[in-house]
Amino acid sequence: MKKTPGLLLILTLLSIGGFAQQEPTDRPVPGWVSEKGYWEVVNNINTPQNFTIYFFNNEGTMVYKEQVEGVRLDMKKKKTLLRLRSVLDKSVIAWENHQAFDENKTLVAVALKGDKGFR
Repeated sequence: MKKTPGLLLILTLLSIGGFAQQEPTDRPVPGWVSEKGYWEVVNNINTPQNFTIYFFNNEGTMVYKEQVEGVRLDMKKKKTLLRLRSVLDKSVIAWENHQAFDENKTLVAVALKGDKGFR
């Protein structure tokens, strides 16, 4: 009779230890992350309303570049990030079709027009 409670205690401790060793589950990927590439926003602290956005494909090749002046871009807004993803996807597709680098076609300005994250 005394062996049963000890055995149950050992089995319980082993099972708890097994749960603690499980791998953490993968975090879901945010909706604004593109499978086609990435972008980089460059601005100067002295001129916060002027910035340049570079768009790259997954191989690291620059496919589009746009300079925007006179506005501030709020990178914490999900809507802003989703619109940048849209411009990225369009730029990568256009680059894949004719393999030419584009610059300053105002794609970002048009995509963000009216966005509260774009002031």
